[in-house]
Amino acid sequence: MNVLGIESSCDETGVALVQLPPEGGVPRLRAHALHSQIEMHRAYGGVVPELASRDHIRRVLPLARQVFIDAGCGLEDVDVVAYTRGPGLAGALLVGAGVACALAAALGKPTLGIHHLEGHLLSPFLSDDPPEFPFVALLVSGGHTQLMRVQGVGEYDLLGETIDDAAGEAFDKSAKLLGLGYPGGPALSRLAEFGNPEAFELPRPLMHSGNLDFSFAGLKTAVMTQLRKLGPEVCEQPKADLAASTQEAIVDVLSAKSMKALKATGLKRLVVAGGVGANRSLRTRLNSLCRHAGVRVHYPELHLCSDNGAMIALAGAMRLQSGRAAPAHDYAFDVKPRWPLAEV
Repeated sequence: MNVLGIESSCDETGVALVQLPPEGGVPRLRAHALHSQIEMHRAYGGVVPELASRDHIRRVLPLARQVFIDAGCGLEDVDVVAYTRGPGLAGALLVGAGVACALAAALGKPTLGIHHLEGHLLSPFLSDDPPEFPFVALLVSGGHTQLMRVQGVGEYDLLGETIDDAAGEAFDKSAKLLGLGYPGGPALSRLAEFGNPEAFELPRPLMHSGNLDFSFAGLKTAVMTQLRKLGPEVCEQPKADLAASTQEAIVDVLSAKSMKALKATGLKRLVVAGGVGANRSLRTRLNSLCRHAGVRVHYPELHLCSDNGAMIALAGAMRLQSGRAAPAHDYAFDVKPRWPLAEV
């Protein structure tokens, strides 16, 4: 069975083809193609929803053609069309959902709406070192920071989540304060490599709260306060030091809460997924902590950390494989810009 996946929730257009083995086992990625809108949105300092939606319209079909060329197959080989139903930007989601349902209707094939975060959560199953259920998942994607206990596909228990800014937002907003432009998170991480992470004493919100929730809004405020102290003509080295200190604070909180979640659940396997999961400092810290605790830690391949069609096709394939979802031939569709993962 071949599942075509279409992702269009924000500023990346992704299309992929995943094959579900007839004898069971982990689905296989046959091909994927991705277009990022970073250059288009950079001039505005962030994602412009209307521009994002229009660009998805231009990109999705050429990307699909490329996927079929790379996979060496055609439309007739598609068995199910999966698409991101939410959460995300409403207009952008409608593009992917509309194309997916129109394509499926033309082919007489069923469709399957997928939760964007479930795609991220399951994406490490496409890596060279796929995890096994059950595990603790640290989801750090865009405006989401969550810890989940994952028993199986569709069996997600929320352990903790952000009560204000997510880790990705803390990276982006701090980068903007530092004048680093868009996208802020990767730029801050690059600058942090030249800084001293102990140069500035920044807060670790909710680090010792006794629960597994997160809060990063106060960290952004602390960065702003330090910048005001440095003055308008701040030199590059203090900026690098502040970037490194900011990254260190975020990594401290994420890693500490992850280890607490593992201890609370008694599980010995951690999955880290989402864009922030590509952060080198976070991976280094978690690798060290998990090694000492006898815990296996799994990540998506770096090129699959950002939004992509492969994770949507994979989630669709794994839902079908587990019996958690049945594809529909009803081609009326809706999208869910706000959609808690626990409701899947």
